[in-house]
Amino acid sequence: MSSEEALGSALSHWFSFNSWWLLLPFVMLLVVAAFIVAFVLLLYMISPLISPKPLKLNGAHVVVTGGSSGIGKCIAMECYKHGAFITLVARDEHKLVQAKKEVEKCAINDKQVVLCISVDVSKDYNQVESVIKQAQEKLGPVDMLVNCAGTSISGKFEEVEVDRFKKMMEVNYLGSVYPTRAVITTMKERRMGRIMFVSSQAGLIGLFGYTAYSPSKFALRGLAEALQMEMKPYNIYVTVAYPPDTDTPGFAEENKTKPLETKLISETAGVCQPEQVAKIVVKDAVQGNFSSSFGPDGYMLSALTCGMSPVTSITEGLQQIVTMGLFRTIALFYRR
Repeated sequence: MSSEEALGSALSHWFSFNSWWLLLPFVMLLVVAAFIVAFVLLLYMISPLISPKPLKLNGAHVVVTGGSSGIGKCIAMECYKHGAFITLVARDEHKLVQAKKEVEKCAINDKQVVLCISVDVSKDYNQVESVIKQAQEKLGPVDMLVNCAGTSISGKFEEVEVDRFKKMMEVNYLGSVYPTRAVITTMKERRMGRIMFVSSQAGLIGLFGYTAYSPSKFALRGLAEALQMEMKPYNIYVTVAYPPDTDTPGFAEENKTKPLETKLISETAGVCQPEQVAKIVVKDAVQGNFSSSFGPDGYMLSALTCGMSPVTSITEGLQQIVTMGLFRTIALFYRR
């Protein structure tokens, strides 16, 4: 073999050897990508196996506080359409009677019952405990509690009367604590149940004009996270709903004193109908989802603020991980 042929053979061998090493990172990248895809597909496949078993509403006893109007009434109607027995809890007896008639129109069988109880759930725990006990004696143990009693006020911090801050916490926070405390023992004994807290998108982000309202809704998130950690071993699942502005009597009343800045911010998200909200929150509560959000804005806010909150499916956790950076970028522009 001539020296030229030997040199050519050596160079050919060198290039083929080094080209393999040049390709190796790309091959490894493809292997890693294939592994990740396979892993994600596996998680999607096993996710339903570890998610909570859906609650059957047919024949279930559902208690709805704040059930005489707005979102609460629509939640009661949605549950009644699925065969549930309903206990409506609110302060105004006249509104309760009217709401009962509307809910009864949604019946799917002649065995369903709507019970009305007039009580202020934010005032006296012993009274709340007593009426819940009465409801359970008539319709059986509570399978799902919907804490929807609430009120709203908007205004600049220094213009809101000091007493209103206390009122917000009593109605929006303690008005959910008391009913929940009244049903939790029975749920633990039965090792099943659903508890829903109706918060607000203003419970995910502090907004201009909501210095009294937002903290009372933020408090529900903290309560729900701690409670879910305690209740998980008992097969009891907590849901926090974050509806946007919704076309309800309470929203109309709130708009009477809403600052211009608050109105301009709210208008960017539009107004939802209570029937739409009810369908989504009931579905999420039945599935045992911790967070219930609405629309693109709601989903983004929920993912951005998930923090250490629990997830009820692997897919939900993966979605939060993947979208967090993108949503944070969008949120910075949005705030600007």
